[in-house]
Amino acid sequence: MHATTQSDPRRWKALIFIGIAQLMVVLDTTIVNIALPSAQQDLGISDGNRQWVITAYSLAFGSLLLFGGRIADLTGRRRAFIIGLLGFAGASALGGLAVDPGMLLGARALQGVFGALLAPAALSLLAVTFTEPAERAKAFGIYGAISGAGGAVGLIMGGALTEYLNWRWALFVNIPFAVAAVIGAVTVVREPAGARNGARLDLPGVVLATAGLLSLVYGFTRAESDGWTAPVTVGLFIASAALLGTFVFVEDKVSAPLLPLRVVTERNRGGIYLSLGLAVIGMFGLFLFLTCYLQVVKGYTPVVTGFAFLPMIVGMVAGSTQIGTRLMTRLPPRLLMGPGFLTSALGIALLTQIRVDSSYAGLILPAQILLGLGMGTAFMPAMSLATRSVQQQDAGVASAMVSTSQQVGGSIGTALLNTIAAGATTNWLAAHTRPGADPAGLAGQAAVHGYATAIWWAVGILVVAAGVAFLLINAPRQNGGSGVVGAGPEKADAVPAAAAH
Repeated sequence: MHATTQSDPRRWKALIFIGIAQLMVVLDTTIVNIALPSAQQDLGISDGNRQWVITAYSLAFGSLLLFGGRIADLTGRRRAFIIGLLGFAGASALGGLAVDPGMLLGARALQGVFGALLAPAALSLLAVTFTEPAERAKAFGIYGAISGAGGAVGLIMGGALTEYLNWRWALFVNIPFAVAAVIGAVTVVREPAGARNGARLDLPGVVLATAGLLSLVYGFTRAESDGWTAPVTVGLFIASAALLGTFVFVEDKVSAPLLPLRVVTERNRGGIYLSLGLAVIGMFGLFLFLTCYLQVVKGYTPVVTGFAFLPMIVGMVAGSTQIGTRLMTRLPPRLLMGPGFLTSALGIALLTQIRVDSSYAGLILPAQILLGLGMGTAFMPAMSLATRSVQQQDAGVASAMVSTSQQVGGSIGTALLNTIAAGATTNWLAAHTRPGADPAGLAGQAAVHGYATAIWWAVGILVVAAGVAFLLINAPRQNGGSGVVGAGPEKADAVPAAAAH
């Protein structure tokens, strides 16, 4: 049967509301960053506790994604989507009304909890709604553009809201997004019959996966603040390895696992999770250091800094909706992902030439366009393929693994690249400080040297991501026929082409 005869006639309207929800979750990873200095001053948050406004969200979000994805599979993705939206809106309101640091930190953690339910529900709803290859390419192109550009949109919105209203609106802004998406979910979004997983919840798997991911993400956070060899950092990494190793052992034994190992051991999905995680580490080479460079070295305001990222957003949207969508049914995914990551690496490589007096138009603008085009082209087929050949009842947890790889990649990127930049900055200052030298001028040059050093690492990591995509991902292009997710039994995972085409 051709997919168009059984497709939901309201699927394109549903995409609008799924996209709104995804934008809300993704922009929340950066929107608070720009508002943080104002919130710190207003609520009297200490320098030592400041990072927790960001970390509380990322810890809850990163550690609970697998749980959230499986809850969506078990209870229904539409229901999980609506609950996630309502909870996220409530937590955002609580944070915006915060009267002390504890209230704000608690609200940020709650946002992470409901985000971990919402993000996999949104992606898996998309996966089970769009099954015909050409339509799926368009839908995932739009979704990929939103996912890729959401962080930069957050920088723009965070800057504008903080500068013209106050920091609380960086949280309140989620409420209209959530209300619009809930209305759409109730009136338009539908979930195909029989897509639910009727198994019981794997509680040992939930505890082990959540604790293992929590230790891993927190370990990278502590590495950034305390150093890689600090006893707490090492202890967290050892605990994470032990917990996640036990988790894999348990999942292989139980009858209804939280994460069926077939989801991650299938060659293409494994390659996607690994390459996406590496690519996100590389992307942080731009987000982190370019934000600091524009604000600290160049003296841009938060609003101007946000708008300075617009070319990257335009590049991501063009790469995802024009290049990726048009070529996804003509080329195998690896021939979009590999070149996409290499194009992004080229863009970031330009930024290794950054100087205190570098021109925005001459250096930063072309670098952003290349990064955006590359990421947009690569992300879209990756998200589609990650959910394309999976059984319907596993769509939520497969979607959660996409978000988990990105979240862990972001945590690694923050800790690793910040540590490299800080070390290079310190070494440069030690080598170049002379009696009578201008301290302010030296500080700017040292910071830029640190950024450039870390950006070289980001370039290398993106090249490795491209290599992983070329070597591991061997799925053929999507051509005609049905693209129903999980159209067949277990063998759908062993032969992706059979389920995808």
